[in-house]
Amino acid sequence: MTTRDTAAALLDGYGRTYAEEAGVRLRDTPQPLYQLLVLSLLLSARIRASVAVASARALFADGLRTPRRMREATWQRRVDALGRGGYRRYDERTATQLGSGAALLEEEYGGDLRRLRAAAGGDVGALRAGLRRVPGLGPVGVDIFLREAQAVWPEAAPYLDAKALQGAERLRLPTDPARLARLTDGHGPEELAAALVRAALREDVARDVLTRV
Repeated sequence: MTTRDTAAALLDGYGRTYAEEAGVRLRDTPQPLYQLLVLSLLLSARIRASVAVASARALFADGLRTPRRMREATWQRRVDALGRGGYRRYDERTATQLGSGAALLEEEYGGDLRRLRAAAGGDVGALRAGLRRVPGLGPVGVDIFLREAQAVWPEAAPYLDAKALQGAERLRLPTDPARLARLTDGHGPEELAAALVRAALREDVARDVLTRV
């Protein structure tokens, strides 16, 4: 068994991004980037990932796919959509944050996260700082966003944060991001990051991978 074998088994079984799970076809265009931001905010709460994904799907199904539509929606409409996804513990606070965040993005970036990226000028630290200004998007949410956005924002790659590296350690893989990135074998770094996070969050994922190599 080699580290490459382990990485291949991990990616084959668990390399689907959270954006894909939420039905977001990620591209470097305003709407999918905003949808990823919403998903990242939801995933950053102390709640099951499956509930966060389902709640993001419910918001998007209700038409709340852009900052303008999120801002224009009533607070109750946002609460109700979150509730349909099962996001009940934090629904009221999160509904407020989603409205405030949408307003900030519209006012400062015309609803286009690519402008936030351009303002960072390729500096990942500046990009993180800009994202942190979005209400409700703390360090964990920023990590989630950049883990997935590295697919279309390559200046952030390889973005393997502490949670992803925790998964690597559990699987006895290298914990150096550059070494890990060399194990993707045709997969994107965002897929590796998502798979490693799943291994960190769920012991059964790590166990399954290690028994298949």
